[in-house]
Amino acid sequence: MLILGIETSCDETSLAIVNERKEILLNLIHSQIEIHQAYGGVVPEIAARSHIEIIDKLLAQAEQISGIGLKDIDAIAVTSGPGLIGGLIVGLMTAKGLAHYLDKPLIEVNHLEGHALAPKLTEDIEFPYLLLLISGGHCQILIVKDVSDYEMLGSTIDDALGEAFDKFAKMLGLPYPGGPMIEKMAQNGNENKYILPKAMVGRDNCDFSFSGIKTALKNIIDIQKDQGALSQDFICDLSASFQKTICTILEDRLTNAMAIYEKRYSGEKRFVISGGVAANNYIRSKLQLLCDRNGYQLFVPPLKLCTDNAAMIAYAGMERFKKGYISDLFAVPKSRWPLDGMLKEEKRA
Repeated sequence: MLILGIETSCDETSLAIVNERKEILLNLIHSQIEIHQAYGGVVPEIAARSHIEIIDKLLAQAEQISGIGLKDIDAIAVTSGPGLIGGLIVGLMTAKGLAHYLDKPLIEVNHLEGHALAPKLTEDIEFPYLLLLISGGHCQILIVKDVSDYEMLGSTIDDALGEAFDKFAKMLGLPYPGGPMIEKMAQNGNENKYILPKAMVGRDNCDFSFSGIKTALKNIIDIQKDQGALSQDFICDLSASFQKTICTILEDRLTNAMAIYEKRYSGEKRFVISGGVAANNYIRSKLQLLCDRNGYQLFVPPLKLCTDNAAMIAYAGMERFKKGYISDLFAVPKSRWPLDGMLKEEKRA
């Protein structure tokens, strides 16, 4: 079985081919980072135009590089949401056209489910498992029970974690994307230099809030600017303090989630981190220690599968295809598509 995956939900245009042995035969990713750097973030209209300009070229490259003709593909999986609606339209319309022309099944994939299942592409992980999904647009803790079957334990009530990284980097005058730059600067900083607010810590739920820490960072930076230019030491120390505070918040929220998970399930305790922010090695190391203290086995996708890519979409599409979750050509893109509502949608369909 060969599944073609198409991903265009934000600022990466990606095509991939995955087979039933979970082998990634192709994973092409065209990044738009250079296009959006001048604006300090993703501009939806520019992103959509870039997807239009590149996707046909990637399709031609896919056949040439993989040696697999489109006629040999068994099904086409495409991100149908959530994401930027313009980009989603480009990917979905391309997938519909291919499905109609080739007479192949079309499989809509929730972008978040792609992240949720990504570790299973390279590891043998059984359901259920506890998931921390952290990306530029989302910050959620879920129990993953099966394909399409998710229980939300907590989510951000304001900014996503990746968004907080990017906004903080922009305050410091660092280039987009902010996450890798903050991590790099933090390596040479004193993480105990600044005390930052830890919103929601100590509460008996699993929700997050990052707007308070963002405001505190702005106040500290404004005071420093009044005294002169931002020094390298200042940027490094504040970045390190930010990362430490973020991990304190994550650990507190996840401790609550682990307690809930353990009341529901006995046996092996599995914990997955996924999404673009999962590429942060400092966060990985801190959450590894949390897992060690609580007896959890930690799974994290390889770095190339943390950020947006079509391999995870192709794999999620394969798992959905096996369960008979096939879409028709009337499928529409969804700017919002909660994971914890998917099973009800499947039952209604």
